[in-house]
Amino acid sequence: MKKYTLLCVGLCAAMAFTSCKSSESAYKKAYEKAKQYDTATQQIAPQTGEAVVAPVEAKPATETRVVDNLDNVSVRQESVSLVSGQGLSAYSVVVGSFGLLSNAEGLQQRLKDAGYNAQIVKNNDRNMYRVVATTYASKGDAVASRDQLRSTYPDAWLLYNAQ
Repeated sequence: MKKYTLLCVGLCAAMAFTSCKSSESAYKKAYEKAKQYDTATQQIAPQTGEAVVAPVEAKPATETRVVDNLDNVSVRQESVSLVSGQGLSAYSVVVGSFGLLSNAEGLQQRLKDAGYNAQIVKNNDRNMYRVVATTYASKGDAVASRDQLRSTYPDAWLLYNAQ
């Protein structure tokens, strides 16, 4: 009885494997179709050996405009109080922020030695001392100064005094 059961299971397995189609034929058909497409496009291309290049149309530049896009310049607005210096205008370039006043005074002295009118302000909300290298009434002048200072102080940023 076991022999017959084993024989039936073997025949069923053989029939199951022979009835399944291999997916290899589908891959072979796709490969042959792509090959036919390749040969067809090669026959259409010119036989001169040169690639087909579309002509380039050169349009002369009519005008060049320089637009100062000051609206996209990020400015932090903080309420600060003057600790050391002569006073702030509306826009200031901050080159350092410190939790200790002595560290801020050290950077202020270095800036003064370099010829800047450096000042120290305190942000009471965050308990941080900001070292201001330059201060201007207009945003454009402050942006130009910040860009110049970024060669030495890469993290320089603009502060708008909210007072």
